[in-house]
Amino acid sequence: MKDSNCIFCKIANGEIPSKTLYEDDQFRVILDLGPATKGHALILPKEHYANLYELPDDTAAAAMKLAKKMATQMSRKLGADGLNLVQNNGEAAGQTVMHFHLHLIPRYVNDGQHILWNPGESTPEELEAIKNQIVE
Repeated sequence: MKDSNCIFCKIANGEIPSKTLYEDDQFRVILDLGPATKGHALILPKEHYANLYELPDDTAAAAMKLAKKMATQMSRKLGADGLNLVQNNGEAAGQTVMHFHLHLIPRYVNDGQHILWNPGESTPEELEAIKNQIVE
C-alpha cells in the first residue's frame, strides 16, 4: 500500500527525483537532503508504513540486512570512522515524516555531531520494576 499524500512514498517510488544509492523491488536508499554528516542516507520502503510498529517482520528483517550492506559499503568508500543507525518512531522521538525510514549516518572523528544521549541513573529496584512492567 502506498499513501498518495506521503512524500517518502513518492520518493521511494521514483515520483520525486532523489540521489539514489540503491534500489530494489522493496526499498530505495537515498542521500538525505539535510545531512548530519557526509553520506547521510535514508532507507525507505516502497510500501507505506508509518513507523516501526506497522512494519511487517519480514520487511524489518530485510531493512536491517540492507542497512548492514549499505553501512559496510558507505563506510569503506567514504572512509568513515563509524556509523550510526537511527530510527525514530513518533513525534516525541523526533520522527518528522510519518513513513518508516532508517537513517545511515557515517561518523567521522571530530565531525561535530552528537547523536548520543545523557545517561540517566536508576536503582536496581527501579530497573526491576520496569522489567516487570514490560514482561508482564
